[in-house]
Amino acid sequence: MSQTLSQQDPAVAAAIDAELNRQASDVELIASENYVSGPVLEALGSALTNKYAEGLPGRRYYGGCEHVDTVERLARDRAKQLFGSYGANVQPHSGASANAAVYLAALKPGDTILGLDLSHGGHLTHGSPVNMSGKTYNATFYGLDPQTGRIDLDRVRDLAREHRPRMIVTGASAYARTWDWGGFRSIADEVGALLFADIAHVAGLVVTGHHPSPIGLCDYVSTTTHKTLRGPRGGLVMGTQGTMKGLNSAVFPGCQGGPLMHVIAAKAVAFAEALRPEFAAYSAQVLTNAQAMASQLLERGFSLVSDGTDNHLMLLDLSESELSGKDAEEALSRVGITTNKNTVPGERRSPFVTSGLRLGTPAMTTRGMTREDSRRVADWIADTLNGSTDEAVLARVRGEVADWCRDHPIPVNHIDWSA
Repeated sequence: MSQTLSQQDPAVAAAIDAELNRQASDVELIASENYVSGPVLEALGSALTNKYAEGLPGRRYYGGCEHVDTVERLARDRAKQLFGSYGANVQPHSGASANAAVYLAALKPGDTILGLDLSHGGHLTHGSPVNMSGKTYNATFYGLDPQTGRIDLDRVRDLAREHRPRMIVTGASAYARTWDWGGFRSIADEVGALLFADIAHVAGLVVTGHHPSPIGLCDYVSTTTHKTLRGPRGGLVMGTQGTMKGLNSAVFPGCQGGPLMHVIAAKAVAFAEALRPEFAAYSAQVLTNAQAMASQLLERGFSLVSDGTDNHLMLLDLSESELSGKDAEEALSRVGITTNKNTVPGERRSPFVTSGLRLGTPAMTTRGMTREDSRRVADWIADTLNGSTDEAVLARVRGEVADWCRDHPIPVNHIDWSA
């Protein structure tokens, strides 16, 4: 009889159990995290991990791919249906891999790109000098209006006219407002640029109609498959009739080798889940919860970049506080609330300290968080940050957090791999 993980490798099993316990007992407010369903987790742990399948369905470089071809076709067809896209490649291992494929398909080294500045909520892969995108291409940046905390399209247009980018990059990792894809399309057309949308954060809202879709307006669209889409950690890239062939070649052999077929199977399961009516109701609740949390934080006297949110996240601005983003993250961790420090526009602290705290509602909405719960979580945050040195306050909040988490279990606590 084969041994279970706990029998064969108790050290790894213990670490996994500890992480499961952390997830179950903490309020998870990291905007890029979520909880997958049991079927998604089952597909991730399947025997498909054993199979090499370089190439595309029907055009593999290995034999024995008839069954993984079925899985990948299901994932690809469901992605196209979900987003309404002409084509989709489900093989990227991550959002960063998907973005690298877009750049490889569309650009030459040294080409100019124009993306959102990292300190204003952009992403490393949108031209940061420490990332491949910033090392390979001539990266220029637009930012948020200092008065409104929103993107000023007139300023973007001026920068596009000045720098004449080959590609304009849209999308962010910490922008709380709606993206105007049509406005960016107009600017791209004026300067003869390609338009690329990285919708990793808002993908789940896009497919349910709770955020405008870039499909049909952008030449390339990428996303992760987790975050608001609530699938496994991975990437997806979509293109038009004119760009899809180049994208497929950029993924393989351009950027990657063999695809992770077990992850692609989990993507297929998650896409099917996202096509169901209950997922649309979930997305609506994500927005309701985010707006309730933002409103309560503002009422408690905290500042938010752009003074609120249109989507699943908000960015707490601690620029005028003695607390840094790092301080806030650590204080909240002590009471069982998981967040992440984040830079803010006009950042004066280091990227390892920061003056911001990013908060998001996708994961806790999966656990059943309501509007009232969201306001309560905002109060926990405010009480903790205002009383970060008061052990009585911290103990009270930690107890209330623990009680809530016990009443709202995560979707999957354990799979019995010995069965």
